[in-house]
Amino acid sequence: MGIKIIAKNKRASYDYSWEETFEAGLVLQGTEVKSLRSGRVTMGEAHITVDDKMEAWIHNMNIPQYEWGNINNHEETRKRKLLLHHQEINHLYHQMKAARLTIVPIKIYFKNNKIKMQIALAKGKKQHDKRQDKAKKDVERKLQQRDYS
Repeated sequence: MGIKIIAKNKRASYDYSWEETFEAGLVLQGTEVKSLRSGRVTMGEAHITVDDKMEAWIHNMNIPQYEWGNINNHEETRKRKLLLHHQEINHLYHQMKAARLTIVPIKIYFKNNKIKMQIALAKGKKQHDKRQDKAKKDVERKLQQRDYS
């Protein structure tokens, strides 16, 4: 059993530079899992918070309703609980407060028939950092094209 990636948050790598990554489980309903199996999820505007009870939650992750579901279908953008060890949540919370970092979702995937999410402690990029990254990617792309020619 390997890893099958369901979706990646491409916007996260553009807007943030990652400091540390973590793997978290998700608390989901049955119809949400069925929707994810068909590859339907949007994480573009999703963000993660840690509340006063030291629980991690993901907000604005859109999992569309299961098309063959019934009246027990799930709400598309409800907040979902992340499953992490207490020490990890504690570390995330203190880094978020002290170093003024953000927690962003990177990708969601199946691992051994369980749905996992990779999250990162990230620092927001300035506009000039984004331009530099884009220039580096352009140079790398041109070098690869020359190698194949």
